[in-house]
Amino acid sequence: MPAPDPAAMAFLLSRRSRPAKTLTAPGPDRAALEPILRAALRSPDHGKLEPWRLIVIERGALDRLAAAARARGAALGLPERDIDKGAGQFEDSPLTVAVVAAPKPSDKVPEIEQLNSAAAVCLSLLNAALASGWGANWLTGWPAHDSLFLTESLGLAPHERLTGFVHIGTETTTPPNRPRPNPKEVVTWLSE
Repeated sequence: MPAPDPAAMAFLLSRRSRPAKTLTAPGPDRAALEPILRAALRSPDHGKLEPWRLIVIERGALDRLAAAARARGAALGLPERDIDKGAGQFEDSPLTVAVVAAPKPSDKVPEIEQLNSAAAVCLSLLNAALASGWGANWLTGWPAHDSLFLTESLGLAPHERLTGFVHIGTETTTPPNRPRPNPKEVVTWLSE
């Protein structure tokens, strides 16, 4: 017989990300962040390959990343609004955790499953931060997909890719709830 956890289910049914631009300092210190990181690393991991790693980015490094994003965006010839948006996520964030997909060679676990595991780490990190009382948001944007920015600014290896930046801080406003998918429109039941 199942042993339901009504509080956990209520959290999951009401959870919502907080817009990154509404987050402010302080963010969690290392002691407060540690259980959040431990919770995130309990994500599904077929074959126990740990095909991901986390980079915790604190204020000084966020400033460096913002400047690097501005320089890289200009070198790419991106429109100013795109450069501002890419750099702004680092300028405005109190604390960011980069979730890096680092697939491992495996005959049994396809790369797609390893990438899915890294995405599960992002969602678990986001939910653990929210459950701990912080505001949090999972973002990507062009910096997350630019290999030169990632290798030069975050030290990613050639086989690695960024799954997401999870920004964590003190929320300044609670966003209004938005419409959610209707299960009747997106769920198919197979009985035979």
